[in-house]
Amino acid sequence: QVQLVESGGGLVQAGGSLRLSCVASGSIFSINAMGWYRQAPGKQRGLVAAITSGGVTTYLDSVKGRFTISRDNAKNTVYLQMNSLKPEDAAVYYCKVVTTGARAYWGQGTQVTVSS
Repeated sequence: QVQLVESGGGLVQAGGSLRLSCVASGSIFSINAMGWYRQAPGKQRGLVAAITSGGVTTYLDSVKGRFTISRDNAKNTVYLQMNSLKPEDAAVYYCKVVTTGARAYWGQGTQVTVSS
C-alpha cells in the first residue's frame, strides 16, 4: 500500500505560480512512475505531467514550457512547479503513483483556482 498526501494548491492570479507537492509513504520502495492529473468541473481527469523512476518526463501539450515535474526520491516526494498559470489550468490536481507491480494509487486532490 502507498499513501499520498498532496499540498500546495490555492488561489492565484493569472500569470502567477504555484508549486504542488505530493509525499508518498508506505510501500515506497515499489514506486515506479509518479505523476499529476487534473480534473475540472464537467471534464474527465487527465494527465498533466509524469516522471519515471529514471527521470524521464511527459507533459500535456498545453502546459509544456510552463509546468515542471520533478521528484526527490530521498524525500519520497513529487513536485509540480506551475508558472504562468492560466484560468484554464484551474482544476483539482491529483497525484498518482504506479508501483513496479503496476498498481496505481491516488492522492486526495488539491484545488487550484486561477483568477483572471
